[in-house]
Amino acid sequence: MNILILGGDGYLGWPTALYLSKRGHRVGVLDNFAKRRWEMELNVEPLIPILTLHDRVKAWHSVSGLTLELFIADLRNYEMVKNAVRSFKPEAIIHYGEQPSAPYSMMDHNRAVFTQTNNIVGTLNLLWVLREYAPDCHLVKLGTMGEYGTPNIDIEEGFLEIEYQGRKDILPYPKQPGSIYHLSKVHDSHNILFACRTWKLRSTDLNQGIVYGVETDETALDSRLATSFHYDAVFGTALNRFAVQAVAGLPLTVYGQGGQLRGFLNILDTLRCVELAILNPPSAGEYRVFNQFTETFSVLGLAELVKSQGEKLDLKVEIHHLENPRVEAERHYYNARHQKLLNLGLVPHRLSEVLLKSILRQVMEHQDRIKKDIILPKVRWDGSSSSEEQSESARSASAVVLD
Repeated sequence: MNILILGGDGYLGWPTALYLSKRGHRVGVLDNFAKRRWEMELNVEPLIPILTLHDRVKAWHSVSGLTLELFIADLRNYEMVKNAVRSFKPEAIIHYGEQPSAPYSMMDHNRAVFTQTNNIVGTLNLLWVLREYAPDCHLVKLGTMGEYGTPNIDIEEGFLEIEYQGRKDILPYPKQPGSIYHLSKVHDSHNILFACRTWKLRSTDLNQGIVYGVETDETALDSRLATSFHYDAVFGTALNRFAVQAVAGLPLTVYGQGGQLRGFLNILDTLRCVELAILNPPSAGEYRVFNQFTETFSVLGLAELVKSQGEKLDLKVEIHHLENPRVEAERHYYNARHQKLLNLGLVPHRLSEVLLKSILRQVMEHQDRIKKDIILPKVRWDGSSSSEEQSESARSASAVVLD
């Protein structure tokens, strides 16, 4: 199958490319390297060094004998997207190619506008290209469980059956996103649903939980194939932050009480979920949603797990609570369905199985690269910040380009 991966230079895009290439598919990777520019704006970098995408493509050919086709393009440029699709003729497109950070989107006006512009316009361009040039192509779009928010009822997989004044209907599940970034993903979902209903496109929306993991079977073949591992306060996850703090001898910083509940999954399960979606495509005109996670943890529970696993490696780990920089419910009901991928054959990995033997050991191996000054949060959802933080944000915001 011809599979084009948008955002092929990213944390998920790169290992997805290797995984599908190894399984006999013709794989193209498309990127504009924007994530690397955003990292330079903020003076952050992945803990594990990664090569340029060009060099990683060469390394994969050297290691495996397999070829990845490279496209350098910005999804906001319709002509670039059109040329890539017409050239590659994809049967499936995996769409990772967006600004992925909630803190980045809440940092200031410019980055908020950029996030919405970049993500929504890029996806709209893609939909129009598919309409005109690849109407049978299956679009697999990376959504997020954050689109739903934390409602006080069970979260269904995309749609909810309701009864109102004696009538019933199945409607898109109400969305209560918690950041400008998550709002952009909601807009994507609405636009894709419209395109499927109106133009008879076909799409799978993978509302993904928080992904963890450093290695896949393919990236482990050679150090040149490594994927990124972010632990900073803007692009890093809470789990990555906790792992780095544990190794660096810093307290694990739990935001607020730590009662926030979230879904998690191993990067190996992400790859398998994408593969299952591709191998079991929807019908023409069908828009479907899979909730893609395997376990649920509270933030405090996550910190306690890192603490217990770290102590097995003789790390002295403490847990501290910080004032929560986000506007979110810290104690809430959370019960989300995630059965559809299990029905297709997903066999989940568990965090406790890989935290000690993979994540913490990888962090220990690269601990000399830890930048302690990029770990604590500086972005506040309510807009308040110190004058020093405001000045720093203003200086770096000048690097954001909106066109």
